[in-house]
Amino acid sequence: YEEWIAFRVYAIVRDATATEPSMSTKERILDASLALFNELGERKVTTNHIASHLQISPGNLYYHFKNKQAIIFALFERYEERVLTILQVPQNRTLQPMDKLNYLQAIFRGLWDFRFMHRDMEHLLLEDAELHARYRRFFRTCQLRVQAIFRGLGDAGIIRVNEDDVAALALNTWIVVTSWFSFLRCNLPNRRTGWRATAPAADCGSRGHRHRPGIPVRRHQLAG
Repeated sequence: YEEWIAFRVYAIVRDATATEPSMSTKERILDASLALFNELGERKVTTNHIASHLQISPGNLYYHFKNKQAIIFALFERYEERVLTILQVPQNRTLQPMDKLNYLQAIFRGLWDFRFMHRDMEHLLLEDAELHARYRRFFRTCQLRVQAIFRGLGDAGIIRVNEDDVAALALNTWIVVTSWFSFLRCNLPNRRTGWRATAPAADCGSRGHRHRPGIPVRRHQLAG
């Protein structure tokens, strides 16, 4: 198993960095870290792994990032910028039916490209108070932008939504979209073993409020 991990690390870093020889060392570290975290899980990857397979010294890596948490924070900044760029209402036109699909496709691509974050979100936020605070601000900004998108879709006659329901609709959309990886991990077959996870739903989902399908979650029901 350790040999397989070592081979996967080498292959991932090779693929992530081979096509960009002119990239700065800092960008190479971020790209390689993202690929490794996505494939192996953040907890299994150390700064020594990253440095070794980039063929740089640990000191060179620490010159750019003081620890692994700093790498994760920088990757979150990338993710935040990407999502907030997507969640914008056009200023020069009304929304069209295809915009609904475009929003979903772009957001899910972003989730996939940074999948380690939502797969291990609780652990990442508990380990870093600064990241937790940044994530909460990001969440609030996303909620406002998603609300604006739903209002735009309503104004264009694409959906029917009351102003009283916009906040709950935005929150439910966030919960469904960001819970995607937990659903996949808990309910779909493991690609190597073929078995399905049998853990109870309470272990696979949120540890907080248990929400019944079809009933909107109101803002006061989301702790914190």
